[in-house]
Amino acid sequence: MLTKEEYEDVRELQRQGWSISAIARQLGHDRKTVRSYLSGERAVGTRSPARDEFSRFLPYCRQRLSDDPHLPASALFDEVGALGYPGRYSTFTRALRKHQARPACAFCCSVGPGGGDAAPRPADEKIRFEWLELTDPPAQWDGGSPARLLLGSLVRPDRWRAVITEGEEFPQLVEAIDQVLRRLGGTTGRWRFRRVPAVWCPETGRVSPAFAQVAKYYGVTVKVCRSDRVGAADAAHQVAARSWWRTVADGGSLWAAQDSLDRFASGLDGRRHPVGDPTQPTPATALLDLPATPYPLRSCLGRTVLPQGLVAYRGNFYAVPPDLAGAAVQVQRRLGESFLSITTASGAVIARHALAPQGAGLRMVDRGGAIVLDRPARPTRAEVPPCQRGKGHRPLSPAAQAEADALHGTAVPSR
Repeated sequence: MLTKEEYEDVRELQRQGWSISAIARQLGHDRKTVRSYLSGERAVGTRSPARDEFSRFLPYCRQRLSDDPHLPASALFDEVGALGYPGRYSTFTRALRKHQARPACAFCCSVGPGGGDAAPRPADEKIRFEWLELTDPPAQWDGGSPARLLLGSLVRPDRWRAVITEGEEFPQLVEAIDQVLRRLGGTTGRWRFRRVPAVWCPETGRVSPAFAQVAKYYGVTVKVCRSDRVGAADAAHQVAARSWWRTVADGGSLWAAQDSLDRFASGLDGRRHPVGDPTQPTPATALLDLPATPYPLRSCLGRTVLPQGLVAYRGNFYAVPPDLAGAAVQVQRRLGESFLSITTASGAVIARHALAPQGAGLRMVDRGGAIVLDRPARPTRAEVPPCQRGKGHRPLSPAAQAEADALHGTAVPSR
């Protein structure tokens, strides 16, 4: 671009009879620039717009990337170079980003970092999970003392649910999470935990690989909170849960206590108003659907055989050979299955029983045949074709070939 003073110098030298090449050499400008100003093609003091060499190749690039979202930019650059694109690779990739020519892969968006079905994720909402300790539970509870309560809190809408568990180990945590989510009616796109051993790996400072698989199954991402600060809503939910615990009768069963907890929590739904105008309703968060079955994890709990040859498990009694009275056994079952197995401490299967309803007080004395628990194939939730990233050769589609022919000038006009 020439300034006003430089343009006056050009005009003066032209009046003196200088050639355009001599003027360009004298003033240090390109002769095409000098010629364009002298001919009136360009105005003094204004910069001419940069020529966009990429625009005519954009339809071809969009079509190729629509056919294969994972097509490397270097391969696409070679193709458009053969079609006459004059720019450099850095200019080409910058133009791809500017025009957002590369679409998102449907499969990669559906499974994402956390996996699961493609669904709109709540932008900022999460379910906060917190362990609470229930001291001095009734002696007739299976798990002994102390019991644990897993509490899941939502802010929008103001709602919480909790499940009584026997411990904080990985199987108990996963089963309790599924039960809390089903009581809430779904899940948000994110979960938040404190640095509990079943979730957080202190060696890497990240979510443990085993729990990452659980998050992938439910289609969520997990955040581990590193501070001890508790939000106002979470604190209110914890106070409410502890208030309920003080009212639990000593003679009741664990399952009666769980029923009363469910009624207590549902009765408090939406009681806490948001900050600001209390007359304005809190915007509800659309929860995501849950898988049809819980995460296929094997649960294993230790028990002692009663003198009657029975094993107590979740409010029911399951028979084993009477000569095992006083022996230490394990109750194993896979979440979502309708049966359980009773094994020795070494893993040998003693008996198999149909799973009785929780807290029914039934005696299951008809022992089934002993089986070995085999893990079934984990179901996949992806309903889109698998991503073919970097697999095989992807030739030009008919639509891409038509765009290439148009660039070559060989396209046949439609009739």
